[in-house]
Amino acid sequence: MKREETIDYNIKVAWHAISRMYNQYGAQVDVTASTGFVLLNIDVEEGTPATKIAPLMGLEARSLTRMLKTMEDKKWIYREKDPTDGRSVRIFLTETGKEKREFSRRAVKEFNKKMHDLMPDEDIKAFIRVTNQVTQLIEDKSLFDKLAEAFIYETKH
Repeated sequence: MKREETIDYNIKVAWHAISRMYNQYGAQVDVTASTGFVLLNIDVEEGTPATKIAPLMGLEARSLTRMLKTMEDKKWIYREKDPTDGRSVRIFLTETGKEKREFSRRAVKEFNKKMHDLMPDEDIKAFIRVTNQVTQLIEDKSLFDKLAEAFIYETKH
């Protein structure tokens, strides 16, 4: 099978193209694709528990820590203890963070509008259905274990 025919290759290539596009668009206001997605995952009114942001984005918590620190240094976000759970910290947007979030929201809306203008709805629905299935299958622990077993078996033989 050629790499161009594999699911993972095509998802990765598409995501890199999208990410590059967002990075180029966001460079004018210092927003990257990654920081834009973090901003979009913070509740404007209530803030968001720090521990909830990484899973919302499909990231490991460690990967998010440095990004949050940078965003805090830029005064886009601030942290407060959760009033209902003193052990937890909530992330809130500053006024600048809200502006950057709005910029990111408009970029995502415009990208999706253009995709809907250029592609048939049935293709978009099929793409979303397939990517949801891929995610669900990967997150199903038994499938992951079967893939790991197959990989280990292949490398030993």
